Amino acid sequence: MSMMKEFKEFAVKGNVVDMAVGIIIGTAFGKIISSFVSDVIMPPIGVLLGGVDFSSLAVTIKQAVGETPAVVISYGKFIQTVVDFIIIAFAIFIAVKAINTLKRKEEEAPKAPPKPSAEEVLLGEIRDLLKERK
Repeated sequence: MSMMKEFKEFAVKGNVVDMAVGIIIGTAFGKIISSFVSDVIMPPIGVLLGGVDFSSLAVTIKQAVGETPAVVISYGKFIQTVVDFIIIAFAIFIAVKAINTLKRKEEEAPKAPPKPSAEEVLLGEIRDLLKERK
């Protein structure tokens, strides 16, 4: 099978489309969570910690000289990103756990016995008629 033919089969499969949709929705969800963390969660945490704003924390290695900008290690932005990641990971964990719980409940629900086929119904009727003859 040629490489082009294999690629066409791969690209046309529904899994690729599902994956693309998942990535797009995941990206949008990431933006929502980032906004939630930076605009809702972090301000109260900053107040609790005495007004500390993590994103402004930095160490200057070299001061700015003329038009040359300062060389800065922005460890506060890193802390903020780590906090964002932890909250996003926790939110995804809770969502996956809820979905798995729903799936387990669905699987545990007793299923009704399947309806007998037409042949089984007919055989049952014949059996009943034979019992009545005795």
